[in-house]
Amino acid sequence: PTLKNYNLRNLPGDIFSGIIIAAVSIPISMGYAQISGIPAVYGLYGSVLPILLFALFSTSRQFIFGVDAAPAAIVGGALSTLGIAAESEAAMDYVPAIALFAGLWLFIFFLLHADKIVDFISTPVMGGFISGIAVTIILMQIPKLMGSPAGSGELLELAEHIFAAAKNILFMGLGALVLIRTFKKLAPKFPMAIVIMALGVLSTVVFHVDEKGVVLLQSVERGLPSLVIPDFGNVDLTQAAGRGLMVAVVIMAETLLAENTFAFRNDYKLNDRQEILACAAGNIAAAAVGCCPVNGSISRTSLNEQYGGKSQAVSITAGITMALILLFGTGFIGYLPVPVLTAIVISALMDVVETHLAVRLFKVSRTEFYIFMAAGFSVLCLGTIYGV
Repeated sequence: PTLKNYNLRNLPGDIFSGIIIAAVSIPISMGYAQISGIPAVYGLYGSVLPILLFALFSTSRQFIFGVDAAPAAIVGGALSTLGIAAESEAAMDYVPAIALFAGLWLFIFFLLHADKIVDFISTPVMGGFISGIAVTIILMQIPKLMGSPAGSGELLELAEHIFAAAKNILFMGLGALVLIRTFKKLAPKFPMAIVIMALGVLSTVVFHVDEKGVVLLQSVERGLPSLVIPDFGNVDLTQAAGRGLMVAVVIMAETLLAENTFAFRNDYKLNDRQEILACAAGNIAAAAVGCCPVNGSISRTSLNEQYGGKSQAVSITAGITMALILLFGTGFIGYLPVPVLTAIVISALMDVVETHLAVRLFKVSRTEFYIFMAAGFSVLCLGTIYGV
């Protein structure tokens, strides 16, 4: 829909923004894939077909779809609750099955005109919930920033993991995070995450940091993802359908609320029901390549807005660019230090925490502020599933 009567003057800017989005999506999507319990490469697989299908249906001129924080956290929490080890055979069956059920639930929501339900979800509740998820994942990732395995559990367990990891601090990850956040304030349009990624690879090639205890990402074989069908024989369908329903509700609510915010800010209209169909198509496509559920990305959409993307030609460019990277450019991934990847992911998550909303609610309505905080702390202290 966004390419009807397309103005070719926007094409160079859309292509440039799409390439930037693809490059930034490499570390972010790989990190979120690991959070959901599947190998990092599936984050790249989820950045091709799902994005292209979302672009085909979406009426938003600028919203970017992909592997994102909230669904990854819910799925990762579900695996932990079920006692399934990350990247195990069981996880490789469960995660795409949850994505498939999320897509099917979203299609049912589309048929039922469920977009109207979002009008009844208050901004403080959704803002607090999303912020709680983002803070939870940041706390999970902080030990990896220090060169230790990721944390797990709720607030107290995560604090223990961070304290243990502090004994083995690697300044590479902390330094990378400081650089990214500094450049974000001084030069918001400068793609510092890409530079940091290149410096991380360079540090491995030139200084052999892996020989000094720095963990590297697993290397990725070239090639596009194969289409798969989840093995339902090894999956508890009740659990997968239930978790899929939770994920679908969060995807619908978060995506529609965020899309409408960007549409209002930039003065264009959306078809909310059509956006649910776009989300359903993206998640069914994610299941087809063995990936975790996918969602609208607020951080990448903000980046697209910064670079002046005008249509879903940005998403099409990003999907094609990621496909070309998978075909011809995966060699560098095995040289990327995990602390650097973690710094990029944490930086992206810091932009998801809605501190500005909390401050505004505190000034306008203390009751709404308390609702925001209650939603956030319910996720932090009770876990993602009970938080939902």
